[in-house]
Amino acid sequence: MTTNTAMKHSRLHDHLAKLGATFEEVTGWLTPVHYGQWVDEYRAVREGVGLADLSHRGKLRVTGDDRVKWLQSVISNDILPLQPGQGRYSSLLTHKGKMLTYFRCYMQTDAVVLEDAGEIGDQTYAALRKFLLYGTKAKLENCRESWGLLLVSGPKAAMVVKAAFGTDLADLKAVNFISAAIGGQTALMIRAEETGEEDIEILIPVDGLIAAWERLMEAGAAHGIRAVGSQAREALRMEAGIAKAGPDLNEEIVPPEANLEEKAFSLSKGCYPGQEVVARMDTYGTVRRHLVGLVVKGSVVPPKGAKLFTGDREVGWISSASLSPELQAPIAFGFPLRDFSAAGTALSVHAEGARYEATVQTLPFHRPKGPHAG
Repeated sequence: MTTNTAMKHSRLHDHLAKLGATFEEVTGWLTPVHYGQWVDEYRAVREGVGLADLSHRGKLRVTGDDRVKWLQSVISNDILPLQPGQGRYSSLLTHKGKMLTYFRCYMQTDAVVLEDAGEIGDQTYAALRKFLLYGTKAKLENCRESWGLLLVSGPKAAMVVKAAFGTDLADLKAVNFISAAIGGQTALMIRAEETGEEDIEILIPVDGLIAAWERLMEAGAAHGIRAVGSQAREALRMEAGIAKAGPDLNEEIVPPEANLEEKAFSLSKGCYPGQEVVARMDTYGTVRRHLVGLVVKGSVVPPKGAKLFTGDREVGWISSASLSPELQAPIAFGFPLRDFSAAGTALSVHAEGARYEATVQTLPFHRPKGPHAG
């Protein structure tokens, strides 16, 4: 591995190291993979509460008089109906309808905040900046280093957030948020979708990040709170059937192939880059392939990009894979051609010079129990 001199890391780096974190590089940042036993971290989220530092994730702030008008003209979803405190998913597409990036938009009174739904570094910032033409009254601020991001997940998440900050998020709908003061900073508390359990994100200027982490750890101690690394989060999000920017959602696919209808793009809001391609697919039903879940036989977790076959015919690829503690088997997201995307379809995965049987399964793999189960 190269030296870490140029690596960026979260303000919480030393805290996480003391908790026993093993780190890896993700888009130029050192981030925790696990804290010893990732399955224990996974269980904490499924049964109680876990806390993850997502400060390396891409975050932007759009300000200026034209901010909504300008964003509305370039992104794939309709943000005009959003009131302050409401959020929505969107993507930014190429003119061929391929996904450059995928993010959540949060409407504030004086700004629109964007948070990448995945770990893709400064990709959203770089892509949007190209559309910011001279004379447009909108300013794009890259907040990746100036804002921290925490994720509190599990059946006890809202309880722990309330105990830590006195904020009641029980009635908050998905992708909506409220503002709250933490450690002298104004934070956004967001109802997110990351693990299939109750997910609350805290987006906060970095000067308040350590205070927020410590208060959550203290408030969660009675509920067995654990720090959670990327390995457990990956298993959780995959079991929950949640695709993310980077591995699953990228320039190889168009949004309808990833089942993002009514989530990430609008067919009625008018013109935006790639809109004609997406509309044509909707009109003529010409989606070539579909994002599916796969259960893989054996113990090998196939690598990203592993090819999918039916007999000797190549029909698609794997975009993400993980070991599933719930199913006790490797699971994957794949993009087979649509004729091979029905639940129960038998395919094979080519990985490490061998073939492994895989069966298409309806997503999500995991359905939460409890009050928020739907």
